Amino acid sequence: MKQARRLIIKIGSSLLVDDVSGHIRRTWLDSLCADIAACRARGQEVLIVSSGAVAVGRRQLGLKQPLRLEEKQAAAACGQIRLAHAYQEALAHHSITVAQVLLTLDDSEDRRRYLNARSTLDTLLRLGAVPVINENDTVATAEIRVGDNDRLAARVAQMVSADALVLFSDIDGLYTADPRKHPDARFIPEVRDLTPEIEAMAGDPGSAYGSGGMVTKLTAARICLSAGCRMAITKGEMQHPLKAIEDGSRCTWFIPGSEPRTARKQWIFGSMKPAGALVLDAGAARALASGSSLLPAGVVVVDGEFDRGDCVLVKSADGRVLGRGLVAYSAADSRAIQGRKSTEIETILGFRGRDELIHRDDLVMEG
Repeated sequence: MKQARRLIIKIGSSLLVDDVSGHIRRTWLDSLCADIAACRARGQEVLIVSSGAVAVGRRQLGLKQPLRLEEKQAAAACGQIRLAHAYQEALAHHSITVAQVLLTLDDSEDRRRYLNARSTLDTLLRLGAVPVINENDTVATAEIRVGDNDRLAARVAQMVSADALVLFSDIDGLYTADPRKHPDARFIPEVRDLTPEIEAMAGDPGSAYGSGGMVTKLTAARICLSAGCRMAITKGEMQHPLKAIEDGSRCTWFIPGSEPRTARKQWIFGSMKPAGALVLDAGAARALASGSSLLPAGVVVVDGEFDRGDCVLVKSADGRVLGRGLVAYSAADSRAIQGRKSTEIETILGFRGRDELIHRDDLVMEG
């Protein structure tokens, strides 16, 4: 975990909210935020994916279980403001700015919303804030169900190219069977491949171990492994739960075969059909070969019709394919700014977007 440049922490309702009183566990939250401050002090970027809005809000509104859908949404609307305020207060003790971001799973799967969310999160991290991300339960429908924030956390990890995701749970890792029912169940400290045998260890999806438990966590692990992100499942109920991991508390680590940036580039190279092409001058071609981003000034021809976020080919003046990448502007906007300096983009287009047509993190060179 210490090696992670970008770290995501997922916190469930049962850890954050007292089940009897419905109040936020402030002492526990303060200890977690002290751990986050320690991570930040050594140069790590931290994002939080947090449940708890419905749990807090339903008691504030006097709602009894089971809740109807519209009551869950009302509870989320009431609880979310209290949840955000609690994080703000706890991290303010360490002079850390908090930003609230509400997402649904659809936001991670729709290309345009995905790009907007990724850009916002990257900007918040660059400005030194800690994003606190929660399911947008007030407008979500099918998304409000136990375990979805595990999957949402993994999608966020994929979105921001995180190096590690920690899922705090009521169990300290993956076992060969539910240890609460099978005392002889064997603990699995490390997983490098989600084989059918590993997935079978999650148990019956209808069981307490499977429903909203290990099944959703293994779904999150699959997303993380494909994105090159390490993932840990561990107990989170102790004070200073991040420090506990560093001190050797039991957890299961899921280890991918590649790093986040490598996995992302493999996805761009292998999974996306090019929608157009950008032809470069010789200077831009040399700059890309040395690892630079593609700036508008180096583009001489924009070929095809594409939207922001589409995959395009990058070609030399003689037609040779140099690579491919995710373009930051539509074809029309790219034509308007081709050959121009990045400082002129706002004047030409009327808005300030990225300085690069293709950022080097979104670019895969041939060979």
